[in-house]
Amino acid sequence: MLRNITKTITMITQFFFAVIILCNTGCRQQSQPPVISDRPDNESEKYSVFAEYSPKEVDIIPLTGFVNSGDVQQSQINLFVSLLDSFGSEIKSPCVFRFELYEKVQRSAEPKGRRINIWPDIDLTESNINNKYWRNYLRAYEFNLPFAPAGSQTYILEVTVLCPTGKRLTSDFTLNPSDDSSR
Repeated sequence: MLRNITKTITMITQFFFAVIILCNTGCRQQSQPPVISDRPDNESEKYSVFAEYSPKEVDIIPLTGFVNSGDVQQSQINLFVSLLDSFGSEIKSPCVFRFELYEKVQRSAEPKGRRINIWPDIDLTESNINNKYWRNYLRAYEFNLPFAPAGSQTYILEVTVLCPTGKRLTSDFTLNPSDDSSR
């Protein structure tokens, strides 16, 4: 009789052990992963993915130089500017360009001397105006700035780009009217 009671207790224990195992291994509903919303909490998060594709650097291409047509009134600076994103790729972007020309001071810690000229800002925030200056084959913008150089004076041309994000980018380029390569 003791043997029957021991068998019964063993069977009941095994039964409860099996029930406990079944309850803990799949009989209950799995917890769901957190739901990630497609809509960001605010506007800045919504557009933050595009930040890497906005202008991070401005570069004046070495094709830039003085163009003389023989007439002093028609002399100009033919300027090529590219905007680079965070990957170093040339991009097109709505922005405002500002151009300033300075005398170059030889053998100086600060080579930019007095400002010679500042041209009116060129606003390229409208697509039709932006397209007018964009040269797709160069992946750059082209500008023609009227200016007659004085003799063999060397200049520093500075471009400032005002980006739609509020960021300011600048670059300098040395212009020498007597040097064909303008470097």
